[in-house]
Amino acid sequence: MKGIISIQSHVVFGHAGNSSAVFPLQRMGMEVWPIHTVQFSNHTQYKQGWKGRAFSADDINQLVTGIDNIGKLADCQAILSGYQGSAEQCQAIILTVNSVKQQNPDAIYVCDPVMGDPEKGCILADGITEQLINDVMPIADVIVPNQFELTQFTGMEINNLEQAKLACQKALTLGPKIVLVKHLHSIADDTFTMMLATADGMYISQRPQLEFNRQPVGVGDLISALFTGGLLQGMNAVAAFEHATNACYGVLKETHRRQEWELQTIAAQAELVNPSEKFNAKAV
Repeated sequence: MKGIISIQSHVVFGHAGNSSAVFPLQRMGMEVWPIHTVQFSNHTQYKQGWKGRAFSADDINQLVTGIDNIGKLADCQAILSGYQGSAEQCQAIILTVNSVKQQNPDAIYVCDPVMGDPEKGCILADGITEQLINDVMPIADVIVPNQFELTQFTGMEINNLEQAKLACQKALTLGPKIVLVKHLHSIADDTFTMMLATADGMYISQRPQLEFNRQPVGVGDLISALFTGGLLQGMNAVAAFEHATNACYGVLKETHRRQEWELQTIAAQAELVNPSEKFNAKAV
């Protein structure tokens, strides 16, 4: 049984972190071995607050050691990481990636580098952003930053498409082989734009920007999972990029139709494998 180790946050209610990533991967036919960095009652954008706690880096290391003890790290096809609760957890991610790749050199590491973004109200513990930039992202095969996170990684300002392309080009020199920018908010107001960059070229995908009273949380986690699943299914990077765009839009469209805030991943599960709308990537 081959699988994906997904090391992310987890919410009991709703869909964010592993709660947004695990089921889509399973629905695409993947075995997922989730490890939670934090476990919260709900995501942190609720005005009523949340309950729960972060786990220690040692908790992550112990779980990976347990998988190793039963001889299953060699069957790990990918490591997917998202929100980290402490700088020490970043080191646990690095240790996990190294341990898996020692036993399966073909395994890929997909890093969703969740950083503190003041505009989104996302606050991280001290040291996480620095560790992501200096230690974690450079060892990833694939990074899935948003525009803010790409700027942090490359140190380059992004206000238009050309600057986004230059930043992606720089990111590809820093370690990763594939860059998927999960949201370029400076490109267009009326469309949601994502960018893919590989050694073979650069592409953008654009889909309608749906208006919500409160923006759903966990969309980036869903995109990262869908892209990872596509790659493991044998899609090339562009096909996986298109699938992630189309499937994510299908989930968002159902969420919008129901006038919900939490992603309607279960209700829209058919979209995860057979999206009803197609937005083709175009070379830029």
